[in-house]
Formats: sequence, C-alpha cells, structure tokens
Amino acid sequence: MPTDLNCRYSSTDIVLSEKRIRRLSNWILRQCGVEDHTVSLLLVDDPEICRLNNQYRKKNRPTNVLSFPSFESVDQSLFHLPVKELGDIVISVETARRESIEYNQKFYDRLSWLLIHGMLHLLGYDHEKSEKNASKMFDKEAELIDKLHLHRRTEMAQLAINVDHIATIREARGISEPDPVYAAAICEAAGASGIVVHLREDRRHMQDRDIVLLRQTVKTKLNLEMGANKEIIKFALDLQPDLITLVPENRQELTTEGGLDVLSQKKKIAKVIERMDKKDIPVSIFCDPDSKQIQASKEIGATFVELHTGRYCEAADDNELNREFQLLAEAAEEAYQLDLRVCAGHGLDYRNTAPIAALDTIEELSIGHAIISRAVFTGLDQAVREMAAIINQASLSF
Repeated sequence: MPTDLNCRYSSTDIVLSEKRIRRLSNWILRQCGVEDHTVSLLLVDDPEICRLNNQYRKKNRPTNVLSFPSFESVDQSLFHLPVKELGDIVISVETARRESIEYNQKFYDRLSWLLIHGMLHLLGYDHEKSEKNASKMFDKEAELIDKLHLHRRTEMAQLAINVDHIATIREARGISEPDPVYAAAICEAAGASGIVVHLREDRRHMQDRDIVLLRQTVKTKLNLEMGANKEIIKFALDLQPDLITLVPENRQELTTEGGLDVLSQKKKIAKVIERMDKKDIPVSIFCDPDSKQIQASKEIGATFVELHTGRYCEAADDNELNREFQLLAEAAEEAYQLDLRVCAGHGLDYRNTAPIAALDTIEELSIGHAIISRAVFTGLDQAVREMAAIINQASLSF
C-alpha cells in the first residue's frame, strides 16, 4: 500500500474513515507523480503532537501537521533498495477539527489541506526558506485543492421527500384526503430537490393514479421506488420517471427492511436495468453499506446506489452509532470511486441526518417518515424547510 496509515486518535468526537483518508493520500501521491513511493501517515491528538514537537523541534505546543522526509535521515547506502519511502506525516485530528471550525470549513476539507501540505514538505517544498519558496509551495497547494474539488462531484447534499406516508394516512380511511400529489407540490415549494414514491404490489399506500399525476406535476425529479415485479416494471417503463430505485419488497413488512441482495439475483436485476436503459431511465440500487453489494451494483450497470441507513439510525449506543457511520462513510467513498452516484436514506430524522449529509460523496438524502411526522405539529412547508436547513448547514460545516 502506498499509504501506511496508523490512527492513534481514539476520541468519539470525530468519526474517522481510515479507508477514505488512505484513498485521499493515495490520490495526492498520484497527482504528485510519486505513486510508486510509500508514505507513513499518523493521526494523533494534541498531547501526542505536542510531545513530538518538543522532541524534534524544541517547541512545547501542538501544531496541525508535522513532516519528516526520509531523505533527511536515511542512510545513503539504502537508496538502492526497491522500496521508495517519502517519509512520515503526523496530523493532529484535534487541531484539524478546531481549525475547520475557525475557518468555517468541512472537517475533511481541512484534513485534506493538512495532508497536501505535509506531502509537499516530503517532496522538498518549504515555505519557511524564502518568499519565493513559499509562493511556489502555496501555488502547488492551491492547484491540488482545485483538482480535489473538481474530483468531487457533490458540493452539497440535496433533500428528496418520500410522500408515501401521506398516502398511508389517506388509505387508513379509504377516502381522498390527504392528497400525496398536493403534498409533493408543497415539498417542492419548500425546497425539496425531488419527490420519492414507492409503488408496492399490494398498493397499500400509493396508487397508480397518484404516480401518474405526480409524473405530470412534479417539477424537480420523480424517483419511483419499486420491486423487480413484472407488472411494476411495465408500469415504470410506460411512466418514464426521472429515476427508479430498486428495493426489496416483502408483503409482511411495515417498511422496507434492509438493502436489496444484488449478489443473489444479478441476472434478474441486470435485465431490469437493461430494459430501463433503453428508455433512458437511470437505475438506483437500494443496498446495505456492503462492499460486495456495491461492486455487484456497478457490474450490472446501475447509475446510483442508495445506501441503507437503517442500522445507523437504530444504533443502541454511541459506539454502535460510530461503527455504523464509518461503514456508511467507507461505502459511500467506495461507490464514488467506482463512478457510482451515491444517495442515502431510511430512518433519517432531525437528530441523525447531519453527519450523513456532511459526507461529500453523497449527493441526495431520501427522507419521509420523520418529515411527515414533524409536519403534524409544524405544517409540511415548515417541516421540509427545517430538514433542508439541517442538510445545508451540515454540508457547509462538517
């Protein structure tokens, strides 16, 4: 591995995705033309980097990043060895987090800059030597940051609203109100980037007429969730929504339980995708944050994956919550690296959405139940605006 990562930061205040950080480091190595070299990256807290500063620089205080180039200390007789080492980078996660708040940056944007800064020091750049050297180093930093921003598709996560629960309330009385089509219009006016509906085989909430009317009236984007059922497939091909999301469907379930098992039915799902492609309908796979399912989704031609956030939302304690969040972060990064567009949803509410919205590989969140529940007390327009504000703020600050 070009990047040897060692994390000694143990606080739960910040959840670190080691895969994401390692991929970022490897990307920087490639951009600098030294992908055949290795680098050691150490993530620590303030006391540890303070100790290193005191030991090697005679400065008894924490700093954000330290670099130790190999060429400054290595025995010249070892240069003939096949292993090419650039050196060591040490980053204080605590200082990075503090600076991200101070400079109004996302945490990973700040971490990226520190990693680029440290890497350039390993490559011989030194802003402390002279103004000319400083200018040269800062120009290179700016170039790499610009490339990194272009490398990312998503600057801010969007909010798509699932209006199935409006139809559920209507169907409980078997009458015509409340109308999910009218609800969708309110959601769009309040800032929703799309409308999501699930047409089930048993038609327990959304009806065919609802979906047809939504196709005619939705101004943003209509995402049709569906099982790979022949009748529903034909309906979708005739309707031509902006996107379909393939989900598992069990008649006994109250709501969708877990992601679609793509591995066990690759041929069947691939045929559905092929048929949708002929009508220019992109396909998203609702899947668990599992590497094999994501790889399979890519192999059969999906355009999107929607990561199932249910286990994250149902976590029993902080340790489980952090573990599930890291799985989602790593899955989102892996999907993004495979050129899949990444969405997420299921169980997200006003308390747990912000960390997911802050992942810069995720472009849209699908949320329904929490918003409709909130709307009972605040009204639908206000409920949508409150959730949109959480997502926007998270995109700017994490």
